[in-house]
Amino acid sequence: MLRSPAECPRCGIVRPLIARDDDGAEVCGPCVGFAADYTCKQCGRAGNPHSRGRCAHCVLAERVNALLAGPDGTVTQQLKPLADALANAPSPFPAIQWIKESPNTKLLAQLAVEGHELTHDLLDELPPSRNQRYIRQLLVHTSILEERNEDLERIPGWLEHELADKPAAHANLARPFLNWFLLRRARQRAATRRHPASADRDLRRRVSVALDFLAWMDQRGLILADLGQEHIDDWITGATSQRRYLIRYFLKWTRSRQLTRELTVPSISRQEPQYLLDEDDRWPLLQRCLTGDALPTDVRAAGAITLLFGPSIERLCHLTPEHLKLGDEHAHLMLGSYPVLLPPRLAGLLRHLAEQPRLRPQLSRVHPGPRWLFPGMVPGKPISTHGMTQKLGRHGIPVRAARNAALAALAADLPSPILADVTGMHRNTALRWVAYARRDWAEYLAARAEDH
Repeated sequence: MLRSPAECPRCGIVRPLIARDDDGAEVCGPCVGFAADYTCKQCGRAGNPHSRGRCAHCVLAERVNALLAGPDGTVTQQLKPLADALANAPSPFPAIQWIKESPNTKLLAQLAVEGHELTHDLLDELPPSRNQRYIRQLLVHTSILEERNEDLERIPGWLEHELADKPAAHANLARPFLNWFLLRRARQRAATRRHPASADRDLRRRVSVALDFLAWMDQRGLILADLGQEHIDDWITGATSQRRYLIRYFLKWTRSRQLTRELTVPSISRQEPQYLLDEDDRWPLLQRCLTGDALPTDVRAAGAITLLFGPSIERLCHLTPEHLKLGDEHAHLMLGSYPVLLPPRLAGLLRHLAEQPRLRPQLSRVHPGPRWLFPGMVPGKPISTHGMTQKLGRHGIPVRAARNAALAALAADLPSPILADVTGMHRNTALRWVAYARRDWAEYLAARAEDH
């Protein structure tokens, strides 16, 4: 093959093996009288021809330099690691195509030509976008920028863009509320967590609700010092959703700063699981994941894990080969403190994911990070929780309903401490699931049995 040159068994020279001899062995062209020259005129390597007598490796190096050139036409010292990682990609053709077509490269070229030192603060000043997040992780992956808890640390940048059209008085309250109250606590929790958990969506909602509340106050000519319980009750009852209850966090902060008096936000009664996959649907869906060759392997594996054990989507996405314990007879998966036994078919799917080469070429990295069972499009990162949910949903696996059904089934059979240890959930959450399952799930199963 032109893109996979190898040593010719007849002449011993490394060339593209484009023909076969009388015995069926792959040999190079000259050995069968075909004198085409696939040697690069620039570097002398054989194979991977691209254009004008040059190989794809040389073309890639040229385009990387053009992409990352600074104001003086050369690649800055800071961007050298990224240039080397791109130029040395194991598959040059996809890398050339990426430079030519990806919208991420337009932003990268813009940053390079401006000539500023690239920092997290500089990227935070850009409008939040998928391209901005990709470029940031690309720089982290090649050790140009330090790694940080991106779910939390990008929120201040998001807030600045949210405040662009807000009154200065609102901004002066929203910034300390986020930075000194919400983020401070979120960072402390993140530092002690054993397992990943995404908090950025919840923090954004709390800030957005606070900004909505301040706008609501302005419409009524209110200031914080004048707020009374009747105003909070009006705010809560004036909405059709439960989102406004999140104002409790903002009022807790204003009370601690003595900006408001003691005010009470009613508690929301804890809801029972509203979306639950019927057992008559769950088991055929699990069977489809374990035996349906038409589904992609990663969808089959992720779907089966969700339908059997109900882990959080964050924990599912962050699984690595190290979470697998593969023995001669049995295989186990670490979701919590103790391993769970895997069905043989699911063990085979996970083994395949752990051993298969990456479909997308990975850039080199000074300090290699974890190797994900479910890699994402961004270098060095697993698939996002939103991406995994959408991917499973496209193949007929409703994540929330499937997870709830799995947890309800496990909770009906396991004591809460064991449920917590096996799934990795908090003990209090396990207690609630067991209470729910023993009450409602057992009655449901009994009713189903009577029907049959």
